[in-house]
Formats: sequence, C-alpha cells, structure tokens
Amino acid sequence: MTEETFALSTIGQILVPVTDVDRATAFYRDQLGIRFLYAFPGIAFFDADGVRLYLANPESADFGGRATLYFKVPDIQSAVASLRGRDVVIGEPHVVHRDPSYELWMAFTKDPDGNNIGLMCEVPIAA
Repeated sequence: MTEETFALSTIGQILVPVTDVDRATAFYRDQLGIRFLYAFPGIAFFDADGVRLYLANPESADFGGRATLYFKVPDIQSAVASLRGRDVVIGEPHVVHRDPSYELWMAFTKDPDGNNIGLMCEVPIAA
C-alpha cells in the first residue's frame, strides 16, 4: 500500500452513543428490526447489512455525544503511516479485542468538527 493509493472507503462499524443501552437495544432490535448480533455490559452490536452498528454508553468525554465511523483497513500500520504522511494526527494502533481467531486493532483521529474516525483491522491469529 503506497501513500498515493491509500484511501479510506469501507465502513466497518458506526458507534451511536446512547444513554441507556438496554432501551436502545430494544428499539433497534424490536422496533427497527435490525439484526441483533451480541451484547456485553454497556454495549450492543447489530448487523446493518454488513456494517456493524455499535451502541454504547460513551467510555470517555472524547466519545460522548459524537458519532464514530470505523473504517476497515487491510494493514493498520501502513494506513496510519499513510495518514500521518498527510499530516493527520492519529493515535497509535492498539489491540482492543482478542478472540481465538483474530485480534482487533484500532487507531483513532478526529474530523474538523470533533467526530471520531477509527481505523479497524482484524489480524488473524496464527494457528
């Protein structure tokens, strides 16, 4: 991936901050009919035709009241390097979730209006 060819395109996940995850889960699942995937305390995930919808109580003030778009990238280290080459201030890539088959890596920046932009990369775990 070269700096000239790198571009964000595929949205993998959208965070919708909510005040009551259980109430929001019932609304999105039961009233809107969006396919429910799974939940953990304080968060719930849905499948909106291949885009993961993520409902959560904001973890910090940085995420409160703001949308977060998560873009899938094939190589998070290269993606971050390409964006930094374009003077984008972006945090270090880090693992946010592990399961037996992959690690989920993310890195975050903000748009000019303070909305969160996340890069996400599922890295397979070698067998």
